[in-house]
Amino acid sequence: MTTSDICALGRHAVTTAPQEALDYYLIMSGTDAEGIVVEEFTLTGDFRTVGLNTAGWTAADGVWWSSAAFGRALREDPELRARARAVSRSEAEAAYRDLGGGELPGDDGLRARFHDCQPLPDSPPLRLGPPSVPEGFHDTRVYRVLFAGEPQLPRLAAIVTLAEQAEDPRTRIVGTGEQRVGFDAFTWEVRRIGPGVACCIDVTAHLGTASDHALGPLLRRLTTAMRYAGPIPVTIERFS
Repeated sequence: MTTSDICALGRHAVTTAPQEALDYYLIMSGTDAEGIVVEEFTLTGDFRTVGLNTAGWTAADGVWWSSAAFGRALREDPELRARARAVSRSEAEAAYRDLGGGELPGDDGLRARFHDCQPLPDSPPLRLGPPSVPEGFHDTRVYRVLFAGEPQLPRLAAIVTLAEQAEDPRTRIVGTGEQRVGFDAFTWEVRRIGPGVACCIDVTAHLGTASDHALGPLLRRLTTAMRYAGPIPVTIERFS
């Protein structure tokens, strides 16, 4: 990719609307919600994951609980994962009221219910080769956001151009996207890692500014879009 190619990026620009700080899921029983799960990853300064906090509430017992074991099961158990539906905060608030919980606590109140953090493996960037920084940029980074499950492809149209054979389970790269933010340029690919088992977003960031302030929000927005398409985020790794 040449510098002129990078400067022309702009397709599938990810919305710059304010982002929610926490991840919300409804746990479904058939077509009805029976509880709410709230999660938040702990990140390093360069956006790698080092911990996961999970808290939940079910209408059956009406109390909040915190469970690292449940967070692991949500990613390892396909049947439980199939019952989890990613929602916005406003949808979680409505479900919480409908289930008799009243007003959903704010972000700080929900974080106060995190008591059982799941540590995640942390390591320096896994460098797959010598750095290759295009002219006009001062740094290039590669990240992988790993997910359990496989996305509903039509729901990814806002962030990728789907491959012609994206529906074929043998197709590894199901879609690609790109965006320019100021002097920074980003490209990404959505990949299958075993049909129906796992998938990922591989993000390449060419940084032309003195900071990486645009990178964190982009990773967050891409992760949110994938969550709404079905998969559950597992970790964010940095390769370079």
